[in-house]
Amino acid sequence: QVQLVESGGGLVQAGGSLRLSCKASGSRFGIKDMAWYRQAPGKQREFVASITSAGSAGSTKYADFVKGRFSISRDTENAIYLEMNSLKPEDTAAYVCYADPVLQNPRWGQGTQVTVSS
Repeated sequence: QVQLVESGGGLVQAGGSLRLSCKASGSRFGIKDMAWYRQAPGKQREFVASITSAGSAGSTKYADFVKGRFSISRDTENAIYLEMNSLKPEDTAAYVCYADPVLQNPRWGQGTQVTVSS
């Protein structure tokens, strides 16, 4: 089964930046789309950004609340990143990686905590 490992979370002041990483392992035939979601305590998980398997040649999608501040990238078929700038306290959440492998079940990572202080 595919496993996802996120890293890069931490504590940052409002207006600061963080770079999250998600690396996948165990895929047999590659990974199609990958994405970032986030979930704050007591709230539903929400979509943040996604990127297709074509990487820079593919397409990206962003939630409205992060457009212009966050940037998703993919340097290999099994790794994605999320550059987060101009962070706000409202961005505080566990950021979770999602991957849709070819001929395998979609997988979620364990999450990496991002805390933004005001």
